[in-house]
Amino acid sequence: MRFELDDNRRARLVAELRALYLEDFDEELSEYRAERLLAHLVTRLGPPIYNQAIQDARGFLQERLDDLDAEFYEPDPDHRPRTP
Repeated sequence: MRFELDDNRRARLVAELRALYLEDFDEELSEYRAERLLAHLVTRLGPPIYNQAIQDARGFLQERLDDLDAEFYEPDPDHRPRTP
């Protein structure tokens, strides 16, 4: 999967990177360098962060589904459990 940022988000993130460099490192970062840095970060960090988010969402949903039986199960009076 290739990660694409829309133009507005990309521009905002580039501006934030430039501001971060100026504030934290007292160094001006050109727009070109900020765009290259952002592209690198998205390429290297995007997939593992995305995959972790999917795993977290899957775990969260599985917990909710497991709770369905515990919280909302109603015994069926016409169905008797089988005994071995």
